[in-house]
Amino acid sequence: MAVVYSCRYCGNTVGEIQEPVVEEQQLGLDRLTNEERLEMVEYNGNGDIEIKTICEHCHEALNRNPEYHELDNFLQ
Repeated sequence: MAVVYSCRYCGNTVGEIQEPVVEEQQLGLDRLTNEERLEMVEYNGNGDIEIKTICEHCHEALNRNPEYHELDNFLQ
């Protein structure tokens, strides 16, 4: 099983954990609200978990252009 962290904006992989078993508590997923969980976590059919996060480049772009927070996708 893999836990893949990918950027919610550009789709780039930020990191990956390859472990046979990973507890949701170890990842901090138990602290998310139901709404946050629906928005951020996907369980793939092969058992992998994809967690939507934000990469360093998109984070910097949002800091420089706060109006981008209003957009679902600010990349062209």
